Amino acid sequence: MKNRIRIERAILNITQADLAERVSVTRQTINAIEAGKYSPTLALGMKIAREFEKTVDEVFELEEGD
Repeated sequence: MKNRIRIERAILNITQADLAERVSVTRQTINAIEAGKYSPTLALGMKIAREFEKTVDEVFELEEGD
């Protein structure tokens, strides 16, 4: 699953740790999602998208085979 988390964080000028705190997960979780090593639950994806004031579809994109 592709995502725009790194880009959206840069726009807001926040760190992985800042985002993690806002959505109640660890920085390592945010890092794994950004790197494509972990796909978040729907609830977590929605929390992340809400932090960026975007829709889930604007932040996350399914790749072929997902």
